[in-house]
Amino acid sequence: MRRKQHAWCALAVCTCVVGHVVEARAADAPAATTPVFGIAGFEFGGQLRPQWQDEQTNPRGPLAQAVSLSPGIAVSPASGATLETELRASGHGLRGTATFQQQRLEGQPLHSSAWVNELFASGDAMGWQFSAGKKVVAWDVGYGFRPNDFVAQEARRTLLATTTIGRPVLSAEHFDASTAWSFVVVNPTKPQAQRGAEEPALAMRVYQRDGAVDWHGFARVGAHTGGSLGTAAAWVASDSIELHASARYLHAADTTALDTAAVDASPTGLVRSNPWIDATERHAAQALIGGTWTNAEQLSVLAEAWWDGTALSNAQWDEWNARNRQLGALIGTPAPVTAVAGNLAWQGSAFSAASNLRRANLFMRVSWTFDKWQPAFDVLCTPADAGRIVTASLGWQGDRLRIDGGLRTYGGPGSAVLAQVPTRRIAYIAGTWAF
Repeated sequence: MRRKQHAWCALAVCTCVVGHVVEARAADAPAATTPVFGIAGFEFGGQLRPQWQDEQTNPRGPLAQAVSLSPGIAVSPASGATLETELRASGHGLRGTATFQQQRLEGQPLHSSAWVNELFASGDAMGWQFSAGKKVVAWDVGYGFRPNDFVAQEARRTLLATTTIGRPVLSAEHFDASTAWSFVVVNPTKPQAQRGAEEPALAMRVYQRDGAVDWHGFARVGAHTGGSLGTAAAWVASDSIELHASARYLHAADTTALDTAAVDASPTGLVRSNPWIDATERHAAQALIGGTWTNAEQLSVLAEAWWDGTALSNAQWDEWNARNRQLGALIGTPAPVTAVAGNLAWQGSAFSAASNLRRANLFMRVSWTFDKWQPAFDVLCTPADAGRIVTASLGWQGDRLRIDGGLRTYGGPGSAVLAQVPTRRIAYIAGTWAF
């Protein structure tokens, strides 16, 4: 649950497909140079990252009320240390990346886990490149949000740059100096009823470079959501200015919605099971527009605005706030405390309905590269309710070692959604050593 609650507020810096000029200009400094060594045609490398994260629980919101009534009824943010070891290997048409994690959070025992980020085979034939396996396929041109991220569907704006976990794919790609075609079968072994990023689908991308402009076209057919079409462009207008835009139309999108019939059937609003159920948003649109200005001193300003029609609507969030007030009014009444706490905890289900909490979003980021230092500051605002996420970070890049630290806070008026998420503040420090 904790991972889902934090997925929507992520900051990620990744290199995308051919021609993604916006990432090169807007991203943080690159990761430390990774030395590799080879054995019998294989190359090996990796990185080691110890990290400390201090999370402050938000005293506002339905989850805070639920935990105050019944401690432990919901997973609360916890501070602690994490050690991640990432190993990479490639050669003979094979490529793999795996991550091993040890984590010790306050009040909890040591937890170890491991996962495979990528493991695929690839080869060339008749001018095409074919791949099969678990692979990261990242598309689109946005920074804070990517409407046409059809395959990877990665979390954006994570606190630290991390290697994305790939999807099972079968892909065929053709490249030349100015054009690229990509056809990808995504999640071919998954059941058709799988939702979100796990849904089986067929995706296509075409890329064309036209002077200073990169053009992209996208198409996707999901097993149960049907078709969607998208387009994007990135234009290097001058030595200091880059502009980009992206748009997508979806026949249907998986989401989460309140079962109003179940809630209305109860005189007090209390229900016996989670009233937030799987739902489908029909005929939705997503769009983003943005630009980057960078001067000779490597000071960069990125501004973006986007709309996500798959997120909960203003009316749905108004209904969510009204239900929070209705449930809060039951505190101290004869209503069973555990029932009130459980219903308040279920309100947290709305946070994972879509990759964005609100449909309309404004984002601005200022960063600077000075010698080995990279300070940055960014703000995400939701105009509908004046919610905000503010992040300040500082990085130092050596040859093999990188140090990162920063602070992220969530706030706004009491009715703002971002002011009611489980976390109030996150402070972190991490070191990444490449080997």
